[in-house]
Amino acid sequence: MMACMSRVWQRGCVFAARLQRQDYASRLAGVSLRYYSTKTAPHIPGMEYQDAVCTLNTLQTNASALEQVRRERSNPQLQLQAMKGFLERSGLTVDELDHLNIIHVTGTKGKGSTCAFTEQILRSYGFRTGFYSSPHLVQVRERIRINGQPIGKELFTKYFWQVYGRLDETKDAHGGTMPAYFRFLTILAFHVFLQEKVDLAVIEVGIGGAYDCTNIIRRPWVCGISSLGIDHTQILGDTIEKIAWQKGGIFKPGVPAFTVKQPEDAMAVLKDRAKEIKCPLWVCPSMEDYQADCGPLRLGLAGQHQHSNASLALQLSHTWLQRRCLPGKTFSFTPHENTAGLQATAFKPSPIMVKGLADTEWPGRNQTLKHGAVTYFLDGAHTMRSMLACVQWFREIAAQHERNASGPVARVLLFNATGERDSAAMLKLLVPCHFDFAVFCPNITEAIASCNADQQNFNVSVENMLTRCLDNEHSWRLHNSMQDKAGSQLLIEGTLPLVPEKKTDTLVFPCILSALQWITQGRDSVLADPAKTVLPVKASIMAKAAPLCDAAEIHVLITGSLHLVGGALKHLDPASSK
Repeated sequence: MMACMSRVWQRGCVFAARLQRQDYASRLAGVSLRYYSTKTAPHIPGMEYQDAVCTLNTLQTNASALEQVRRERSNPQLQLQAMKGFLERSGLTVDELDHLNIIHVTGTKGKGSTCAFTEQILRSYGFRTGFYSSPHLVQVRERIRINGQPIGKELFTKYFWQVYGRLDETKDAHGGTMPAYFRFLTILAFHVFLQEKVDLAVIEVGIGGAYDCTNIIRRPWVCGISSLGIDHTQILGDTIEKIAWQKGGIFKPGVPAFTVKQPEDAMAVLKDRAKEIKCPLWVCPSMEDYQADCGPLRLGLAGQHQHSNASLALQLSHTWLQRRCLPGKTFSFTPHENTAGLQATAFKPSPIMVKGLADTEWPGRNQTLKHGAVTYFLDGAHTMRSMLACVQWFREIAAQHERNASGPVARVLLFNATGERDSAAMLKLLVPCHFDFAVFCPNITEAIASCNADQQNFNVSVENMLTRCLDNEHSWRLHNSMQDKAGSQLLIEGTLPLVPEKKTDTLVFPCILSALQWITQGRDSVLADPAKTVLPVKASIMAKAAPLCDAAEIHVLITGSLHLVGGALKHLDPASSK
């Protein structure tokens, strides 16, 4: 049996015996883990895809790579120079990317949804589409899509080894360097789209824009900027103006660009960037301004905030179609002093566009799954603005479901947040949703090791993840005016002291599966699958689940992290792992 990288983190069931608030960090450091080699996994029949993902995971940022990133941040231009070098080592050139007829999209929130709408519209016209996005939810190949579908395992594996092999062969001549995880996947996506001869490629920016590795693109057909807000401040800056400057870095001379209505300060920066780069910039109209024969446009993605994303997608797809179908016509895209920030025209969408908007699917964003008595509301909101939108969506849709319920409904929050994000502030926004339980867990799919390398993250330790969960629980208690009690628990049998008898509505579990199994109390047949390991939970904790057992239905909001949502979907939608 090969030592697959997906078993790098053996999630033992034995965690710290006591997790008192004053010293839980040091006690969590005692979590028992087993580490395996990060060498390229050997080829074993039937495991080639996992081998590729295991090898891909070795490119995740480690200590030495982090130091390289810090050096490059002091001179951001080095990032694009390095990306060009890796691209050429893989056998591609920047010139070849010009043939992909690219739509390039950035933003703080909504850029993925905008890309999904755009791709669906153009695919509905019969074009062969490529779509590169991040992060993935369940499997890494979701990031690279052909005609809306993640590329197959065989295709991913074939192209992965082609690109990895070329980079590996040339690394000795370049100081042993290999591209980091996201850089590699970006190169792989370009390679796949060129090899598969797509008619166009919708490319979602990773972080920022100006120095994001996708910005090696020189001649996109059209660019888009979705709603801007504060996120990734350590990389992009701590003000909306600094962030807008970074996002505007995807503008190209003479290439039409569109943005949604932005905060005044952000819009001023985008206009200045557009003038500086000589890029014609247009502001999208509201959805109500589009007049279709069918009446108000229906969107396949839920939530009021999707309206601006859909308007941006209509402008991007319309502009791309104009260039494709009427080559040589310049329209009104010749840049001049007054084209920065003009209002775009609300045209009449074609029936194909109308259908494309209605047919769009984008898992993990305002997604509802009903499994019998349990309904899951999944949204990967992870910024303040996106969490506000999530709360608005959840309160509306949960109320609709509760009106149709056959009896009392129990509301449960399953939450985690990662990185530098202010999870306490996001949790405060969730308080008015009136949850019966707030459950916290790290982005670990299950505590028992499995051979699924797609969802492994080596950039943060298990100890840090668990500590963050306990901090989140503490924040929730403070927001709810609860006295924070010593003895916060990771709820696994045989390792913890008795929980105080006083009722609490907060619980911390060591993995996503154990959290979901406790929340659903055997009422979701998908989670009750005998193939899924059920971790033993103390009787005193099981007793606290009485309200869940007595309720006619259980409504679960899963939010705070796309990685959390992806880990949940792995269990709730088994087909997503095949």
